[in-house]
Amino acid sequence: MENLSIIILFLFVLFTLLGTGVWVGLALMGVAWVGMELFTLRPVGDVMLTTIWSASSSWTLTALPLFIWMGEILFRTRLSQDMFTGLSPWMARLPGGLVHTNIVGCTVFAAVSGSSAATLTTVGKMSIPELRKRKYPEPMIIGTLAGAATLGLMIPPSLTLIVYGVTINESITKLFFAGIVPGLVLATMFMGYVAIYSKASTSWNPLSEPVMSFSEKLRNSRFLIPVLLLISIVIGSMYLGFATATEAAAFGVIGGLVLAASQGTLSAKTFAQSLMGATRTSAMIALILAGAAFLSLSMGFTGLPRALANLIAEWQLSQFELLMVLLIFYIILGCFLDGISSVVLTMAVVEPMVRQAGIDLIWFGIFIVVVVEMAQITPPIGFNLFVLQGMTSHEMSFIARASIPMFLIMVLMVFVLILFPELATWLPDNMRPGPS
Repeated sequence: MENLSIIILFLFVLFTLLGTGVWVGLALMGVAWVGMELFTLRPVGDVMLTTIWSASSSWTLTALPLFIWMGEILFRTRLSQDMFTGLSPWMARLPGGLVHTNIVGCTVFAAVSGSSAATLTTVGKMSIPELRKRKYPEPMIIGTLAGAATLGLMIPPSLTLIVYGVTINESITKLFFAGIVPGLVLATMFMGYVAIYSKASTSWNPLSEPVMSFSEKLRNSRFLIPVLLLISIVIGSMYLGFATATEAAAFGVIGGLVLAASQGTLSAKTFAQSLMGATRTSAMIALILAGAAFLSLSMGFTGLPRALANLIAEWQLSQFELLMVLLIFYIILGCFLDGISSVVLTMAVVEPMVRQAGIDLIWFGIFIVVVVEMAQITPPIGFNLFVLQGMTSHEMSFIARASIPMFLIMVLMVFVLILFPELATWLPDNMRPGPS
């Protein structure tokens, strides 16, 4: 009963602060402050300063602003136009046609961005007008773009995986490689749905594409070479053990600047815009992480995480039953919080449960990412829905309905991960050890 009272108190303070428009990071600090005042005699100010400094000075965290900056640089290049030109000849003959450029384009850009919103905006600003011009069904254009853009949270360099790794003190590089195969499998599932829908739907009647010879397709594919080379440098340097995640991020920034310069899109203005965009996003995430670290310490004094872990142990749930409980919990939470906030807010309580259940934490990181991906397309807070509304002027209800099939495919992906955990564990277990 005491633990229940503590939970109710924390939730009341948290949602009161969030409901009044307080930033997520500051709201977490406010909850932590209340917990420290009520459950410990230690001076709250000193503890808060020490905890925030420790959370903000992690060397592992330096990969975060660098990967964000790389994505901001590439966002301001002609990358989306080049990707569509390079991909469309190969996608046109597949069942589902050029809608696949949404999915493959998002998969490619996710590998150099790490951000769902940047992936959505970059691919969408080019693909939406082109697909509309060819009379593809609007719900399919919107739905596939909303769903595939969430791959930016899984395929490395994923900002969510960086935050998860920092929060539970796991290897960022291993988490990155854990996300590659599941990300590709999820993209394939999206493409499979498009192919089946295009054959089954009576309203599928887009304009046909002109036939191109194999040599013409290869010539168009030259536009993909710069971004594929950049992906190879960033991912390959980590897999071969030449670089840590932070060093690979630095390579990515340099590569992004070279790519922008070669396209003629690098100017003093775009450089400053990319730097300021990366600074704002990094500061926001760093504030959330600092608030979460302080909240974790505060909750430790209450004994709540340990008590909840023991309670779950007493229920004697199997691993599968625990995962189903967490799946439902995170889907509900995702209706009100973005993915990163959901991860940092809950890890202090969830991590002991997961460890006690014997679940691999690298695998669990991918499970978490798949589930918080759903938060990007679930109303009322789904961020991808807001971005698409701004790009298309559709009603939120229309975008949400168009995204439902993608949401259900993500739920299916959770069960695929549970049935085949090696999808997420094989690459990390077989990668070369990186430099110290």
